[in-house]
Amino acid sequence: MCLAQRRERSFQLQALKKNKERGGKDPVCITRLLTVMATIVMERIGRVFISLQQIRELPRMLTDAAPSMPGTVRDTEVPYYFRERYVCTGYRPLYQNWRYYFLSLFQRHNETINIWTHLLALLVILVRLRQLAETVDFVGDPHSWPLLILILSSLTYSAFSAAAHLLGGKSELCHYIFFFLDYVGVAQYQYGSAIVHFYYAVDEGLHRHVRGIFMPAATVLSCLSCLGCCYGKYFNHSLPTWVRKVCQVVPSALAYIWDSSPVAKRLMSSSPASNDPAIIYHFGQVAFFLSCSFFFTFPLLERCFPGRCDFVGQSHQIFHVLLSCCTLCQIHASHLDYVGRRKLYSRLHKSGEAALFVGLYVVTLVGCALVVAFMLKKAKQVLDFKAKSK
Repeated sequence: MCLAQRRERSFQLQALKKNKERGGKDPVCITRLLTVMATIVMERIGRVFISLQQIRELPRMLTDAAPSMPGTVRDTEVPYYFRERYVCTGYRPLYQNWRYYFLSLFQRHNETINIWTHLLALLVILVRLRQLAETVDFVGDPHSWPLLILILSSLTYSAFSAAAHLLGGKSELCHYIFFFLDYVGVAQYQYGSAIVHFYYAVDEGLHRHVRGIFMPAATVLSCLSCLGCCYGKYFNHSLPTWVRKVCQVVPSALAYIWDSSPVAKRLMSSSPASNDPAIIYHFGQVAFFLSCSFFFTFPLLERCFPGRCDFVGQSHQIFHVLLSCCTLCQIHASHLDYVGRRKLYSRLHKSGEAALFVGLYVVTLVGCALVVAFMLKKAKQVLDFKAKSK
């Protein structure tokens, strides 16, 4: 290829020199120059098409790079606690090396969409954080700390959820560890929602009644939500499905009702003529959350089309997408409140109150960590007993 390029350049220089000596009007030289230029252009276009073809071949190249990666298996080939209702195929085999599960990020299986939905949401939230950091002083302005906690908690739950769906299929112990972490992410995101709603969206009437108990109650409810989700996962192999769902849904529903009460009161008291740009985004986050709660609780599509939603179309995938939309609406609404309601929340919240709420966020994380440690200890005891009884 390099030799051909040198010949083309040499030919082009000779043609230019001859054309110059003849006054630049030699039609033969002009024709040769046009031919050379056309050849160069066509070769470059060919390189572009080759590059595009290589990009299209990326999945196959990844598969060739890891020829030892086994294919997916049916639900009958994995333990019961790894199976999802009405999802029949696309399960990854257990007890493979870590390399396999990391590379399965680019493999077609029934968790692929669940992983990528939250990875893409993580990227979008990071971009949003960078945009906000250009106008918001997250270090020097204590009033911005609730917004920062919301964004950090959103990044955390997205990352933990992606890790759980990517790595939780290695073994039963890994399944417990990573999904317990996922529930920690959910719980601290609930606290992040509570702090922005109470700090920015609350009105004076509600603030007067709940100012001393709202955030401590949000901490307790977040820890209870983490406990309920971990308990449901711990008994995944023995309890009926509806019991596990109750354990997971009821504490989270109570936390959501409490955490979103300032937003609900504000939405009910607002008039259509109110000039409040954040209202539409608060309405959007509520609508998205209620929709994603439905798809989390009821596997509607898999039940209607069993076996046809094994790769794409699962209700949990829709839940991920709707929850990410809810989070983005929530972040935008909270930023608008941070900018537009500063006079109100500066008067309602005393100096140092933001730092107190940050401290409660740390307490929430510690409480959830203790819950996970306790439930993980019980899970290990069950696994050890099963291993000894074999």
